[in-house]
Amino acid sequence: MTENTTKRQLVIIGGAEDRDGDAEILREFVRRAGGMKAQIVIITAAAELPREVGENYIRVFARLGAENACIIDTETREDGSSSTALEAIAQATGIFFTGGDQARITSILKDTELDAAIHQRFALGIVIAGTSAGAAVMPDKMIVEGDAKTHPRMEIVAMGPGLGYLPGVVIDQHFSQRGRLGRLISALVQEPAELGFGIDENTAIVVTDGEVEIIGEGSVTIIDESEATYNNMSEILKDEPLAIFGAKLHVLPSGYKFDLKTRQPILKQPSVTKVFPEVPGLDKEILIAES
Repeated sequence: MTENTTKRQLVIIGGAEDRDGDAEILREFVRRAGGMKAQIVIITAAAELPREVGENYIRVFARLGAENACIIDTETREDGSSSTALEAIAQATGIFFTGGDQARITSILKDTELDAAIHQRFALGIVIAGTSAGAAVMPDKMIVEGDAKTHPRMEIVAMGPGLGYLPGVVIDQHFSQRGRLGRLISALVQEPAELGFGIDENTAIVVTDGEVEIIGEGSVTIIDESEATYNNMSEILKDEPLAIFGAKLHVLPSGYKFDLKTRQPILKQPSVTKVFPEVPGLDKEILIAES
């Protein structure tokens, strides 16, 4: 893959992505990482069974044509200085963070040599992807844990430092499936982030510089509090209900985009249908081209 110093690419997955069928989301990651020439590094720091999880992704990537994929051992902070790991990152065209416990990722990797090396390669244009816990760590401030299916309160979410690939936002995953609207709102009010992305399962946001595209079978809920006029955070105790006025909410399914600079959704382009003259022997001559 030819690296581009102006193109920063992320594939941030809401978890439970399809691995056995068409694997649309993982397919897009592999394509952006170089297709059949991709060199993929799998980081399993979040997983309880890192070898098993990593080998499963190796099989999926190989099925999609990317046979050059490897796992780097990241079980302790000492592994963040491993020459083998650093060499793998130097050669990688794509880096994939698996699911598990996001706090394990940051406790093992943040501020290590490996962390710095990944940021350097990201700045040069390689694609970084993460699913579930691997998605949660993408911002500079992440949701460490929290209660779901409840109304917003300060106590329902704990925040911590993320890895900082997509600063200024908060990301939550398994969003609709686990009813996490309340905790995403609570997280946004706690941290000085203006945008919150709630990503459904088997759904991803693909970020290229300042533009976000939604792919997969679900939707992405975007909360924009940049123009919020009021919240009662300074007036309540941690177990009391949170109020917020003037925040915006967008729900975007696959094919829609979002501009991070203007904080505005981009309308999905309609299909263009062209009807060609009738040709003897053919019942139809209709070409549908997706924009």
